[in-house]
Amino acid sequence: MPDPHTVTELQSLEALFGSVGEASVRKEVPFLHPVYRQWIEASPFAVLATAGAGGLDASPRGDPASLVTVQDEHTLLLPERRGNNRIDSLRNIVADPRVALLFFIPGVGETLRVNGRARISVAPELLRRLAMDGTPPKCVIVVDIETVLFQCARAMQRSKLWADRSSAAPRTVPSAGTMLAALTDSAIDGEAYDRDLPQRQRATLYRDS
Repeated sequence: MPDPHTVTELQSLEALFGSVGEASVRKEVPFLHPVYRQWIEASPFAVLATAGAGGLDASPRGDPASLVTVQDEHTLLLPERRGNNRIDSLRNIVADPRVALLFFIPGVGETLRVNGRARISVAPELLRRLAMDGTPPKCVIVVDIETVLFQCARAMQRSKLWADRSSAAPRTVPSAGTMLAALTDSAIDGEAYDRDLPQRQRATLYRDS
């Protein structure tokens, strides 16, 4: 028997929230407006969302600001740095070019949303242009912008994400090594993984070794 409390119709969903305010409509534009460009060029971090035959993926991307290079008001360049080689996002882009990006600036409540279509480039000039510490990216995600808008600060205010945590209690969530040990029935030595991780990350932040 269907759950009577499950919303299945668009009309019912829209009735829950009411009309959209003028500001919420007018802040969405189909190009990178100069004020949005100024904002995005200050961002060192984003979450990239993709979809493909294997499902959905949302993964973090970070670099010194600007994380992305603005080629023009319709095009962003996102370098693909060294990672874990799962390439889930890249596999998805090959299958389905639709992407979404959510940009963050530390300490700022608003976020910036970009939707578009992406392609993967290994053009030598692009790789050289977007090198970091003398190391070119593996490839470059070229995003053709379809829509841009900023998201209000309520989520950040509710989560207190940027609140001062200098006096916070010691870390209580499991470390990377602890999680890997649990997921592999200790086939991976969690303590050794955690011990070696900081140096390994420093050595491979932009290079393979």
